[in-house]
Amino acid sequence: MGSAMAAPVEPALLNPPRCAKPIFLTFDTGHMGVAPLIAEVLQRHQIKVTFFMANERTLDGGSLDDHWAPWWKARADEGHLFGSHTWDHVGWRRDLPDGRFEMKASFGPQAGKTQVWDATQFCTELNRPAQRFAEMSGGRSIAPIFRAPGGKVSPQLEAAAKQCGYRMVPWSPAGFLGDELPSERYPNAQLLAKALRDIRPGDILAAHLGIWSRQDPWAPAVLEPLVTGLLKKGHCFATLAEHPDYRDWIRTGGVKAGVNAGVKL
Repeated sequence: MGSAMAAPVEPALLNPPRCAKPIFLTFDTGHMGVAPLIAEVLQRHQIKVTFFMANERTLDGGSLDDHWAPWWKARADEGHLFGSHTWDHVGWRRDLPDGRFEMKASFGPQAGKTQVWDATQFCTELNRPAQRFAEMSGGRSIAPIFRAPGGKVSPQLEAAAKQCGYRMVPWSPAGFLGDELPSERYPNAQLLAKALRDIRPGDILAAHLGIWSRQDPWAPAVLEPLVTGLLKKGHCFATLAEHPDYRDWIRTGGVKAGVNAGVKL
């Protein structure tokens, strides 16, 4: 199983975190309605984050289509890090006895249908955002990391991903920022207070570039005060290329695991 993203990440992204209390903010794609506002907040505070990319439905197309390509290239030019979120937001359902997996896509031609995949098919799905990112960004590589939709994964699926050079990135318990929860039950003020109270150094935080079901958008209403509040507490923001659990994997482009598994990368 080959990999389209084995090239090492740019050295500039591999420096140690700039403070003793780093926070690792990540964004999964969504409907992209708040993506420009999120980019403005990140640029205003000069912080770097990690984006996990999938081709999700937007108001007038897909999140990785030609309309959004300049937005992604601009974020690459700013020095953010990127990983795979699968192409069609394909979620794991269960392992099968024969070593294959039951999967279900949220978007694309197979949306809502249960599919049975082997490891090679899953690796192909992980690689599709990497290939598209190279097209949008002028040949840049994503990092050899992925986030499973919904964070759902099995040890067997993680092992399949590692064979083609990807490692799964979950989020910390306090890092679940709640932007996909119903706003009538979880208002923005409540989500902000909880995050500022519970987040600790080293936590991986997870949010989205837009959630269809949330009526009161989380970003930038919560994002800006969350960023400023964490900065006031002495935290700094870093990409996962600086995280102690992932930086060596990212620096080598996932090659070490691929070689150990007998996979040509």
